[in-house]
Amino acid sequence: MKSKIINLIKNFTYILTANLISLLIATLIVLIVPKLIGVEDYGYWQVYLFYVSYVVFMHFGWSDGIYLRYGGKQYKELDKRLFFSQFYILIFSQVIMAMIISIMAVLFLADKNRIFIIQMTALSLVLANARYMLLYILQATNRVKEYAKITTIGRIVYFILVVSLLFFGVREYKIMIFADLIGRFISLAYAMYFCKDIVFRKVSTFYLSFKEAKENISVGIKLMFSNMASILIIGTVRLGIERSWDVSTFGKISLALSASNSMMLFINAVGIVVFPILKRTDEKKLPRIFTTMRDFLMALLFGALIIYYPLKTVLSMWLPQYASGLMYMALLFPIFVYEGKMALLINTYFKTFRKEKLMMRINLISLILSLFITFITTVLFKNLDIAIVSIVVLLAFRSILAEIFLSKLLSITVYKDIILELMMTLIFILTGWFINSWYTVLIYGIVYLIYLAIKRKDIDNSIKNIKVLMEA
Repeated sequence: MKSKIINLIKNFTYILTANLISLLIATLIVLIVPKLIGVEDYGYWQVYLFYVSYVVFMHFGWSDGIYLRYGGKQYKELDKRLFFSQFYILIFSQVIMAMIISIMAVLFLADKNRIFIIQMTALSLVLANARYMLLYILQATNRVKEYAKITTIGRIVYFILVVSLLFFGVREYKIMIFADLIGRFISLAYAMYFCKDIVFRKVSTFYLSFKEAKENISVGIKLMFSNMASILIIGTVRLGIERSWDVSTFGKISLALSASNSMMLFINAVGIVVFPILKRTDEKKLPRIFTTMRDFLMALLFGALIIYYPLKTVLSMWLPQYASGLMYMALLFPIFVYEGKMALLINTYFKTFRKEKLMMRINLISLILSLFITFITTVLFKNLDIAIVSIVVLLAFRSILAEIFLSKLLSITVYKDIILELMMTLIFILTGWFINSWYTVLIYGIVYLIYLAIKRKDIDNSIKNIKVLMEA
């Protein structure tokens, strides 16, 4: 029991430390880069980062399948020769994919900046997806320490390069992209080092295992489509904004989104540790663990919303040229409440129950709704305010729908909590949007204390039940 708790604490520490470093770097990047490189160049840089966020889907669920099929196993139990072959087959397929994308960009695009961005995105595709396979193997086998080191080294290298370039007077977004690619390459090299018994083997041990690839893709493609649909819920709205407004506006909104989503680094960190634990846990304990984690998580997330106004004030003073975009933080900040619940609780439980098909359906329904709303808000009415509000509405809808399905699987009731959380979100948005002063913090702080009073009994029970999670 003690050794399990110690290992759990160590894993949390590794991941939280890595994500704290990533959060610090992301915060500094948000503060420094837009201050120095200009609004248009920052916009192009955000377009590149926007496109890069989708390259993970070009392996068609291959790595996701490995994550689901081998989740909960020990690393030493893996067939290294099999994974060696899978790794290089994946790399070959990604190189072919990158070449096709680069050629199509040259043939069908006229804007040189867009061509450059897509070609660099294609290069990132190869680096990112090769690394993702190794990271998923480490995640699935609970090698959290190595996973944390790999994700951290790439961000540190990237940050050092960006700051150095800015220090020496470089202000062009293209150089920033090269810095990102170098960071990704070093991170991949580090991942290959930790998985050297998989990556570095004799060529004679390589064999084509299409059956293994097919099984991984057939299992993982549902999760991949689910993740793709999940990202496209926001991505569709962002694409609508990018197409209907200029690149400077897109950059300003992206900055507000980046600031609003910073908390997700911590949420994703906990989710990485929790999944292998739940895979090894008796299913009878899962409902109790869910309610315990849920009550803690929601209390923390709604508490974290209090930092909105101080953060917005500091960013507006530091980046006055982005003030018109930062005002939308009042609408966007609750994103991490619903995204956090999805990432840590709902998605992790769906994966544990192997309900990735249900995940995919819920995300696809939300994506179809996103496409419909984006068309209305960005094409028909061309209303930026409503388009941005729709992001929170869509994420709340997806979260509520998914949690209702999950509550039926766990045989628990969540309707009262859902209504209470919607009221908290609505109060936060209204006070943040219409009261542009420190009264926002005071009013929301009082509402949050009322929320804690209402949830006091549930939170007390969660504290008592924390032992269940430790025993898992």
